[in-house]
Amino acid sequence: MLLSIVWGIDPEIFSLGPIHLRYYGVLFALAFVCDYFIIMRFFKRDKLPLALLDKLTMWAVISAIVGLRLGHCLFYEPAYFLSHPFAMLKIWEGGLASHGAAVALPLGLFLFCRKYKMSYLWLLDRIVVVVALTGFFIRIGNLMNSEIYGVQTSLPWGFIFEHRSEVVPKHPTQIYEAIAYLLIFFLLLHIFVKKDGLRKRGGFLFGAFLTLVFTFRFIIEFIKERQVAFEEGMPLDMGQLLSIPFVLTGVFLLAYSLRRRAPESKPFVGNATFVDTSKKKKK
Repeated sequence: MLLSIVWGIDPEIFSLGPIHLRYYGVLFALAFVCDYFIIMRFFKRDKLPLALLDKLTMWAVISAIVGLRLGHCLFYEPAYFLSHPFAMLKIWEGGLASHGAAVALPLGLFLFCRKYKMSYLWLLDRIVVVVALTGFFIRIGNLMNSEIYGVQTSLPWGFIFEHRSEVVPKHPTQIYEAIAYLLIFFLLLHIFVKKDGLRKRGGFLFGAFLTLVFTFRFIIEFIKERQVAFEEGMPLDMGQLLSIPFVLTGVFLLAYSLRRRAPESKPFVGNATFVDTSKKKKK
């Protein structure tokens, strides 16, 4: 009878001199590629120019990466990184926090919407569909890195993470989260494609995303190992404390979107349209 799974996969695919290719990096890049093509389908559905999508991609990628890194540095190890600020730039050494991206990405998209006169909720309702898929890829990357796993378990699918010198099976919480985020992605995609009434209600998909993802994140933290020393002895860890305001925001957005008298959500504010200023007129 199988009592545990020995997990000893090397996080590094191959190295060539100073170049090191890791599963995490490949999965992270693959997530953005998949996101781009899915959002492209959304844009084509609403007859929006792909030039706008290219600009959106740049804003979203930069916002997400900055948020992921700063989230880890400021939420989990503030004392070290505030005294060694340049260490924040060493993203290759690891240390990303999804709660940081959950703050920085909406902020970056807000600035993008102000610049291009787009509807903020309209854009968020589309972005979160692929963000859920991104969460799936990132958690699989965490599994390949043998990191962010759970406490000891006697369940037959417990993982012994050899690269972390573990000798007892632990909950593979990376897999639990990956499956949850993938299911949330398919649910949001189904609502977007099949449920026109809900899709057109600005803020509904964004609210559903926040509520589902961070409720699950709050629950799963109960069987995760504490990531940093200061969490020991706390009734709720940092991940749970940070999840609470996102869940409350999600519930508020769901109620707000369902109670609105004018539910129709449009891509641009007022009569605004997108003009590609990067195209120079030929002389």
